Amino acid sequence: MIDRSSSPAEIARSYFAAFDSRDPADIAGHVSEDFVNEHTAALGTGCVGRDEYRSRLSDFLDSMPALHYEIESLVADGERVAVFYTMTGRFQGNAPFEVRGAQRLAVHDGLITSRTDYWDSAAFMLQVDDAAAATLRTLGMN
Repeated sequence: MIDRSSSPAEIARSYFAAFDSRDPADIAGHVSEDFVNEHTAALGTGCVGRDEYRSRLSDFLDSMPALHYEIESLVADGERVAVFYTMTGRFQGNAPFEVRGAQRLAVHDGLITSRTDYWDSAAFMLQVDDAAAATLRTLGMN
């Protein structure tokens, strides 16, 4: 369980580490009841509320065995934290992937109140879907 008296940077680190537990309750325990989860990537879908976020985590984790976030850099400014990461795993248990991204977090009273996740859907698809990769390569992506 997260120590809510921790600094915003420590809460962000704990949140990212919680994904290694693969426990939706542990991960969702880092966010507020009115948590706003936003994705900028075409493949990402946002939601509002801890309960809705938690309900989506099981399918997300099941689709990505061995999911791990490695923090490359973390910058904190008061209650705002920017985390630059490399996410690795195996999509649907088969296709290994590695995607770099960043998250902008707001932390208040020891809980993450909002998260905006920036990552490249095309970089993910190039690694996990042969048909998508072939199409993306015709557009010059590789």
